[in-house]
Amino acid sequence: MALVRILGIDPGLRHTGWGVIEADGSRLSYVASGAIHSRTGDALAERLRELHDGLSAVIAAHRPDEAAVEETFVNRDPQSTLKLGHARGIALVVPALAGLEVHEYAANLVKKTVVGAGHAEKAQIAMMVKVLLPRSDADTADAADALAVAICHAQHRGAKKRAAALGA
Repeated sequence: MALVRILGIDPGLRHTGWGVIEADGSRLSYVASGAIHSRTGDALAERLRELHDGLSAVIAAHRPDEAAVEETFVNRDPQSTLKLGHARGIALVVPALAGLEVHEYAANLVKKTVVGAGHAEKAQIAMMVKVLLPRSDADTADAADALAVAICHAQHRGAKKRAAALGA
């Protein structure tokens, strides 16, 4: 397998985490990470534009080959779930508009891949991201979660490509 640069995205309306890694076979290396923030008092359309522009800038700056997005879980509050769904839509469409393959992963699969348990806490995820990517400087839980999504994709992309080639 050739070197591939992966953008991981942890969508959120207030804070969308992003992380970029390179995968060369099973060897992973950290490139960059951060979070895009929208202003809470702004109208929804303005907040979504901020996320769009921020993710577009990340893609332009780091030029990933593929993207991976964490799937949304359903909250007890339908309004919160709907808002998160809007942010997730931005997280899916921005890389697609940039011509990237976009893959989606359930939160439990991301946690199981990175930590070994599907119900890991954020602190455990951040610790394992640091172990797997020692040079990473993810300074927020959102950035660490996004790096975890990228790591998950790096681990599962080969199997996904083989399945696609077989028509599964």
